[in-house]
Amino acid sequence: MSILTQKNFTFTSCKYHFHPPFADMKIEDLALTLLPGLGTRSITQLLAYFGSATTLFARSRAELAELGLAEGVVSAITSKQTFAEAEDIVRRMEREGVCGVASTDEEYPTLLRECDDYPHVLYYKGNIAPLSGRTLSVVGTRTMTPYGGRMTNRLVADLAEMVPDLSVVSGLAFGVDGEAHLSAIGAGLHTVAVLPSPVTSVTPRTHQKLAESILSSGGALVSEYRSGVVGKGTFYIPRNRIIAGVSQGTLVVESPAKGGSLHTAEMAYGYNRTVMALPGRVGDRSSEGANQLIASRRAAMVCSAADVVREVGWNVEERAVVVTASEDSLGLSEGEMHLLGCFGEGETLAVDTLVERSGMSIASINALLVGLDIAGVVRQLPGGRYEKV
Repeated sequence: MSILTQKNFTFTSCKYHFHPPFADMKIEDLALTLLPGLGTRSITQLLAYFGSATTLFARSRAELAELGLAEGVVSAITSKQTFAEAEDIVRRMEREGVCGVASTDEEYPTLLRECDDYPHVLYYKGNIAPLSGRTLSVVGTRTMTPYGGRMTNRLVADLAEMVPDLSVVSGLAFGVDGEAHLSAIGAGLHTVAVLPSPVTSVTPRTHQKLAESILSSGGALVSEYRSGVVGKGTFYIPRNRIIAGVSQGTLVVESPAKGGSLHTAEMAYGYNRTVMALPGRVGDRSSEGANQLIASRRAAMVCSAADVVREVGWNVEERAVVVTASEDSLGLSEGEMHLLGCFGEGETLAVDTLVERSGMSIASINALLVGLDIAGVVRQLPGGRYEKV
């Protein structure tokens, strides 16, 4: 039986299946994305008008002409010009273990469908179900500093404790993206990588093992680009809109004054999503962009997992903060408690180390240290170092 005579087709060879293959996407969905002269927004407008790709391809030439479509587009639709190529794509997907989902399918990421420039078809490997749950996009510079790496790991690990059903989304790039994926896997969370290339061509290539770890831990590789498409530098910004669109919130960990993560944050802001940034030390090139997002009020400043939860507005079960009886009875402020928690057992720390661990400014830390010293829970040592009493 020709695939053109089937109402639905099913992918039977997806290597990483955690749920039955989705069978709702039709050949018309792929054919629609291949029509010449139609961009993403034009496709979304046609879908809004007709309701589905199947309905569109069932319309007559006269009905389509009334919409003001170009003659070439009308001819391509009525002649089903792109169906043969769509058949070839399906065969290739089956050979390569790639799955697909259309925006009209129930399994399509819910939040992404709300964006006015969503891709009609997503290609993926793995499990995309997490994209319809609680999601946080974590992005940042490729030239991540040790501070950025530590804070990414800490925030994700703490979020896993507070929001155990969270999925972390990023772009599989070097630096913060890769650290976000690794931290999520290490914390037992699902993580999804959105690629600027087909899911069969992991970018960068050196992250192939990381991509396999994402899949084996229950996550997914996702792209709007079908197999065979050659990756281009111009694919990164469209990729970033998906990262921004699938999540309730986007967190920028580190970014210079210009960078792809700032584009992602701006897109998330345009989608009316929560945008957050981790503050960095003034003068650090790697934090200039993140600090500017905060200063311009395009992003909320977050220093902890609790800040992220509050900004996004997730309802989570309250978890008790473990403090000693003496600390609890002193009536310490939230900031003092946060700073006190940065001290490990027996550690003596310099202010610079406290800045890195707490995400606070030097001025704020110095003010809090005075209060903690007066309360008798922190002691200043020679050389400007401090220890917890």
